[in-house]
Amino acid sequence: MSSIVVFILFVICLIIAIPVSISLGIVAVLPGAFDSSFTASASYVIRSMLGGIDGFPLLAVPMFVLAGILMAHGQISKKLFDVFSYFLGKRTAGIPCAVIITCLFYGAISGSAPATVAAVGSMTIPLLVEMGYEKDFSTAIVAVAGGLGVIIPPSIPFIMYAMASGESVSDLFLAGIVPGLMIGALLIFYAYYHCKKYGEDKEKINAKIDELHEKGFLRVLKDSFFALLSPVIVLGCIYTGVASPTEAAVISVFYALIVSLFIYKTIKIRELWGILREAMQTYAPILFILAASTAFSRVLTLMQVPQMVSAWILAHVTNKIILILVVNIFLLIVGMVMDTTPAILILSPILLPIVESIGMNPIHFGVMMIVNLAVGFVTPPIGVNLFVASSLTKVPVMDIAKKAMPMVGYFLLALLLIAFIPAISLFLL
Repeated sequence: MSSIVVFILFVICLIIAIPVSISLGIVAVLPGAFDSSFTASASYVIRSMLGGIDGFPLLAVPMFVLAGILMAHGQISKKLFDVFSYFLGKRTAGIPCAVIITCLFYGAISGSAPATVAAVGSMTIPLLVEMGYEKDFSTAIVAVAGGLGVIIPPSIPFIMYAMASGESVSDLFLAGIVPGLMIGALLIFYAYYHCKKYGEDKEKINAKIDELHEKGFLRVLKDSFFALLSPVIVLGCIYTGVASPTEAAVISVFYALIVSLFIYKTIKIRELWGILREAMQTYAPILFILAASTAFSRVLTLMQVPQMVSAWILAHVTNKIILILVVNIFLLIVGMVMDTTPAILILSPILLPIVESIGMNPIHFGVMMIVNLAVGFVTPPIGVNLFVASSLTKVPVMDIAKKAMPMVGYFLLALLLIAFIPAISLFLL
C-alpha cells in the first residue's frame, strides 16, 4: 500500500468524523494488513502504541493537566487578575492588559491553551463586560491570549515535541520564554490601540478598581502572593536543577493542592474526586492520540515517508527563505484542521529532517512549530479556544473569530520574526 493511499484514507476517516486516535490506529494497521511482507504487522503496531506511552517525560503531561484543573477550581486565576488589575486598571487598556498578563502567568502554571481560556475567561469575561467592554471583544482577547498557554513554559505541546524529536524538554521550555513574552507584548499593544480608538467606560472601570484599591496594596499582594509564586516555584525547580520537568509537574500538583485546600480554602476535600475525574477525562483522549500517533509515525518511517517528502520538497524548493515560508504555511493549515498533539507527533518526524537540511536548529523549529499550531487554537474550523470561549459566553464562534483576526495578525507577525530570527528562540540557551 502506497503512502499516498494511507494519507487519503486518514483524511477520509477524519471527514466522516471517526475520532483522531481511532483513525490513526486504522491507518497504522492497514499497510501490514494488505502486505504480509511489510514489517509493521498488527502486533508491531500494538507494541509501538504501548511503547509510545511508556516514557518518564510523558508523566509530566497528566500532572500539568491535574495542576491546571486544581488551580482553576482553586480560583488561582482570580488572584492573579486582581494583583495585575490593581496596578494597571486605571491606565488606558489596563483591564484587557491585565487579562493578557494573567493568561501569561496562568499559562506558566497549566501548560494548556484551552485550560487557560477556561480558567481565566470564566472569571474575567463577565468582569470586562460589566466594565463596559464589548462582549465579543472580551471573549476574543481571552481566546487569543489563551494561546500563550502552549508557548510560555511549562507547555504540554513542547513535551510532545520533545517526545517526537528527542530534544531536551528543559531546553524547549527555555526557548519558549522570549517568544511567549514577545507575543504577549504585541497583544498588549493591540489592546492599547483598540481601547484608544474605541474608548473605554472610565466611570465603570474606576468604580471597580477603587473597590480593589480600598483593600490596600498589602492585602491584595497577600491574597495573590501564593498565586504569583506558583510559576516561580515550578520553573525555578526546573532551571535550578532541583527537579526535572516531570518532577516539577508533580511538585506543581502538590503546590496547587496545598494552596487551594489550606491557604485559600477554595477547594473542599469532598471535591477532590470530581477534580481527579475531570483530569482523567481530559488526559485520556490525549493518551490514546499519543499512543496511536507514535505507532503511525513508526509505520511512516518504515514506509520511508519522511525521506520521500524531504527529497520532494528539497528538489522543488531550493531557496531557504521560500522553504521556511512553505513549512510555516503548511503548519498553519494543519493547525486549522488538526489538534495540536497528533499534528506534532505525526509531522515532527517528517518536517524535522527537511529543516535540519537547511541548518535550522531543532529547538528553533520546535518553537516555530508550536507557535504555528497555537494560531490554530483561534482559527476555524477546529479552533479549540474559540469553542471553549464560546461555551463560556454563548457568543457565536464565527463572531469571536472575526473579532480575533487583528490579534491573530499580530500572532503571525511574531511568527515571522521567530521563523527568521533564530536568536529570539535560542537567546536563553
